Amino acid sequence: MELIGAGLMLVGLFFLVVAAIGMVRLPDVFSRSHAVALTDSLGALFLLVGLAVEHGFSPNALRILVVLALLYILNPVISHATVRAALRSGMKPWRRESG
Repeated sequence: MELIGAGLMLVGLFFLVVAAIGMVRLPDVFSRSHAVALTDSLGALFLLVGLAVEHGFSPNALRILVVLALLYILNPVISHATVRAALRSGMKPWRRESG
């Protein structure tokens, strides 16, 4: 079980690193929000499921799964609110300049 949990956590870590790279490399808040919302959800899923597998059947594993459920409810809401606030403040999406 430890090997399975460690493997799941490594997969989650990969997705979280991809999210961090997306934050640095992407040009505007809209594309950053899209990339981070998707990869953060996958990274958290694998990381928290890996932690739950490490703990086995215990109250701590149940708490970890509750945190995962809350994360899946709140992550899209936070992403949507961030992009909506950016639009309302007058930010325009990045466009490639032709030339």
